[in-house]
Amino acid sequence: MSDEWDSVTVIRKKPTGPKTIKTDAALNQARKSGADLSTERKATPSNKAVTIEASKAAKVDRETEDFTIDKVDKSVAAAIRDARNAAGLTQAQLAQKINEQQKVINEYESGRALNPNQQTLMKMERALNVKLRGTGIGEPLRKK
Repeated sequence: MSDEWDSVTVIRKKPTGPKTIKTDAALNQARKSGADLSTERKATPSNKAVTIEASKAAKVDRETEDFTIDKVDKSVAAAIRDARNAAGLTQAQLAQKINEQQKVINEYESGRALNPNQQTLMKMERALNVKLRGTGIGEPLRKK
């Protein structure tokens, strides 16, 4: 009867298998102890940004809409430049007056600004007192 109390039964013992080491400290400790080490890399695509699902790629291929990016018209660019010069302002002074960066003024004057912002054009109209939108571009603004 006493033999039954001395024996131990282990239930659900996990098998000891290879262990994944995630930190540099644990890796160094395993190297020092002389344990067998093997390294493997995860299988990942070389460029995650390029991978596109086939359904999405097919949808893009079926798309027939023409996408164009508007730029500032040359007449608007010339009107901005002429009005700024007539007012005796530099690009930096105009930019400060309308609370924008000088780079923005330069892009509008050279016609390189993509998708011109109507609020920016409105601020330039008020600062330069010249019409830059609609018909009559380059004409003085009418005072009401």
